[in-house]
Amino acid sequence: MKTDRSMATGKPQETAARARLDERYRDPEFTGTVADVPWNDTLDLLLSHRTVRAYSDSPLEPGMLETIVAAAQSAPTTSNLQAWSVIAVQEPDRKARLAELSAGQKHIFDAPLLLVFIADLARLRAVSNETGEPGAGLDYLEAFIFAIADASFGAQNAVVAIESLGLGCCYIGAMRNQPDAVARELGLPDETMVVFGMTVGHPDPARKADVKPRLPQSVVLHHETYARPDPAALSAYDERLKEFQSEQRMRIMDWTAVAASRVRDEAALTGRHVMTEHLRRRGFTLR
Repeated sequence: MKTDRSMATGKPQETAARARLDERYRDPEFTGTVADVPWNDTLDLLLSHRTVRAYSDSPLEPGMLETIVAAAQSAPTTSNLQAWSVIAVQEPDRKARLAELSAGQKHIFDAPLLLVFIADLARLRAVSNETGEPGAGLDYLEAFIFAIADASFGAQNAVVAIESLGLGCCYIGAMRNQPDAVARELGLPDETMVVFGMTVGHPDPARKADVKPRLPQSVVLHHETYARPDPAALSAYDERLKEFQSEQRMRIMDWTAVAASRVRDEAALTGRHVMTEHLRRRGFTLR
């Protein structure tokens, strides 16, 4: 049964911290090590994150989109180059087409808002051309890396803003399954690429999402130098995740088996094995 220490005695902030950490890790040995850390609303929000795929019919309130984007633009950015863009898709027919191109995920259509985060070197290319600079640095892999990083920084800031507003969201990596068709649908210029989508909406109260346990910190946090993961720690995580899957009435599978299957071969990439060719067609040189 799921560990629940939310009713444990102690200071209120310590109780809140333990409850959130129990949800995230389901590892009582870990939660006892952070009792002295000052707890706050930001930490509570971050550790409460859950993916939401079921949305109510309620539209977003006026100003929410712009507020979310303002939060996204407040994220760090490489050398202030801001090499990313985001496309807000709300038109039902376009959402339906993008859903079909993204493994037919119904929540893409159901959500009132789909945000599509773009690694965008096209704007920097235009700025270089307008100022008479050659822009040769954009031809290198480093530029592509920082564009993806900037889009990711902005997207995660958006997630925090979304959840702080009482909304829910879900990253859509499947928008890379058919990258050429998605680029055409969105009218993308050369030197831009869809990194991922994100559905946004009011969570359906009848289909509550729960916090999914993560890998133990012992296999993610390394001190001074890299350490290979402990098989026993991974095995313990498999058991905790299967407990969660059982509670959620999901298919019960070891995380290790699912992870290995997801990267097993070309077919497991669900169409994304063409990304190198796609990027070349989109004008990325990637020296």
